[in-house]
Amino acid sequence: MTEIQRHPEANANVLRRLWIFQSERFPLFKTVLLLLVFTAASICVSALLADRELPGIVTFVSIWVVTIILFFQMRVCDEWKDLEDDRKYRPERPVPSGLVSLKLLFSMAAIGALIAISLTTNLFVSLVALLFVIWAWLGLMTFEFFMPEWLKRHQIAYLVSHMMIMPLIDLFITAAEWMQYGSTPPNFLWLFLVLSFVNGCVLEIGRKIWAPESELEGVDSYSAIWGYSKSTIIWLAICNFAWVLLLMVGFATGYPLATAIPGLIALLYVFYTARKFLNQPDEKTEKAIEDVAGIWVFSCYCSAGFAPLIVGVV
Repeated sequence: MTEIQRHPEANANVLRRLWIFQSERFPLFKTVLLLLVFTAASICVSALLADRELPGIVTFVSIWVVTIILFFQMRVCDEWKDLEDDRKYRPERPVPSGLVSLKLLFSMAAIGALIAISLTTNLFVSLVALLFVIWAWLGLMTFEFFMPEWLKRHQIAYLVSHMMIMPLIDLFITAAEWMQYGSTPPNFLWLFLVLSFVNGCVLEIGRKIWAPESELEGVDSYSAIWGYSKSTIIWLAICNFAWVLLLMVGFATGYPLATAIPGLIALLYVFYTARKFLNQPDEKTEKAIEDVAGIWVFSCYCSAGFAPLIVGVV
């Protein structure tokens, strides 16, 4: 077992400690920006599919804030779930090193839950039901669906079971638009929900493809399971499938070219980055894979939700 050393900032004031925590485990600027695009684009796609006017700014802002809370809660649950492994193999992380306590993080997550319920109820009381479905799934994820050893041996099942939370979150987000018109989602919304699931896989696999020199004992990565070359090819295939789904969403909204062309440009950059990593797998190119996974998802939602609106105005 690795000896646990107390974090040098463990005695700093709480705001300083939380700032360090977010920089290491929940980068606020990047997360908030990506979730702004994710939530706004999802609401726009729901309206586009039904050929309706966009809802008011209150809906956009409320759902954005709730989604930030949900992703923070996911981060907190991961900190609890991975604590023993972190103590053994990554003792420098904020929780095992004593920078922040799980009690503090769970208190913040609980306060966030109250804020989320308040904001959601202010939109539609019935929308809270979907919020609780997300929390129920998050609870199952946190306890590894009560079969952690089996999931650890079956990585695809682990990935699928955990990424299912993405379409659940997106169903909640889009419901803020379509629920005001009844209880039935617009036609072909399922395509966009599948896209959210696939994009979740793009992010998850992309952040766990490492160069051989970066693999760590006790830390699972897709490159360790499949090899860096095979895992990169699988990741590329998933990115390509995401683009096909994006094109289908474009046909469903009535703007296939406006949706697909920006996505295709982003996809070409994905392939370029992956090729560099395959030719020279090192810390620099592995970081580029993680970064371009985020760029792809950012571009994908911009293409699906905003490009049709811009073309429609022009």
